[in-house]
Amino acid sequence: MRMQQNTKIITRTVWILSLVSLFTDIASEMLYPVMPVYLKSIGFSVVLIGVLEGIAEAVAGFSKGYFGNLSDHLGKRVPFVQLGYTLSTISKPMMAVFTAPLWIFSARTLDRLGKGIRTGARDAILSDEATPQTKGKVFGFHRSMDTLGAVIGPGLALLYLWFFPGAYKPLFLIAFVPGLLAIVSSLLLKEKAIPAKQEKKNLSFLAFVAYWKKSPAAYRKLVSGLLLFALFNSSDVFLLLKARQSGLSDEAVIGIYIFYNLVYAVFAYPLGRLADRIGLRPVFIAGLVLFGVVYFGAALVSGPALFYVVFLVYGLYAAATEGISKAWISNVCDKKDTATAIGTFAAFQSICALVASVMAGLIWQQFGAAATFIVTGVLTLVVTIYFLIIRIA
Repeated sequence: MRMQQNTKIITRTVWILSLVSLFTDIASEMLYPVMPVYLKSIGFSVVLIGVLEGIAEAVAGFSKGYFGNLSDHLGKRVPFVQLGYTLSTISKPMMAVFTAPLWIFSARTLDRLGKGIRTGARDAILSDEATPQTKGKVFGFHRSMDTLGAVIGPGLALLYLWFFPGAYKPLFLIAFVPGLLAIVSSLLLKEKAIPAKQEKKNLSFLAFVAYWKKSPAAYRKLVSGLLLFALFNSSDVFLLLKARQSGLSDEAVIGIYIFYNLVYAVFAYPLGRLADRIGLRPVFIAGLVLFGVVYFGAALVSGPALFYVVFLVYGLYAAATEGISKAWISNVCDKKDTATAIGTFAAFQSICALVASVMAGLIWQQFGAAATFIVTGVLTLVVTIYFLIIRIA
């Protein structure tokens, strides 16, 4: 009886989207350990790498808002998902074949544009496949499968580099294979009829910003808290850098990153089930507490072995917040605006994440690593109090 119930919750569409995300993340994360080294090998400076990533993430951020709005406007989901995953897949071999800086910028931007195109529509499909009582499970299952790719991808990259050290270009071509499987899988998706919005005016690239004014009060309360958190939730690179400074080797740092993703993948679905049972809010708040523990711990921990405990807790934090936050957003917005609501949040979140990483870098440079993590830990307490005080549906 229980298996029958789970089958109804994790529908065919949820399975397909989860597999598409799994294959795409295998392709993307396969390149994660080698991307900085590869770019430097073809002449990119550290500054140029930073500019490349900044531009790429900015494109992804704003396009999430625009294409999420466009998906709701047209009443279409599947074409955005298919096009988004296709562009990200095409970008992988481009980075190996074309090595001039302009081409690398184009390929990386194409990858992030693909992410921006698909995100709002994909999450809206997941929301439509669930009820308010099952969204924790559905989004949690999708996050588990997606993050499993972040375990398999770097693992395959490490295995490849063990046999072929320094041969980076073929890895970009190999990454095209799981990307191609993602495209093929996305072709199995079927569009479900949803009403298009009546207004026929052309949408500007920043039209999604207007959604903030007309969105429900509960949405603004929730997203304000999430964005406040995003303003100091800096890149994982800083945690990995601290682990490296604490004595872990380069291989161990990649290993601990894989370990973090494994914990995330294993616990995202169970915590989603728990959220459906006791509420999204308490699970999300528990995740914030875990995040605070991670950052205070990173400031105080010095031995390399203890960083495995830090990243264990960090994986639990991610499992308790990433999918839960999207499920929560989809519950407080109008169903016809789901892609716009999630896309708008994702756009502003990308901007906040960029600010957070810049600020973390400045604090690190001026006051040291411990100060960076302590400030983040203290601000996490502020956000936790915010979510404890406010009342959101």
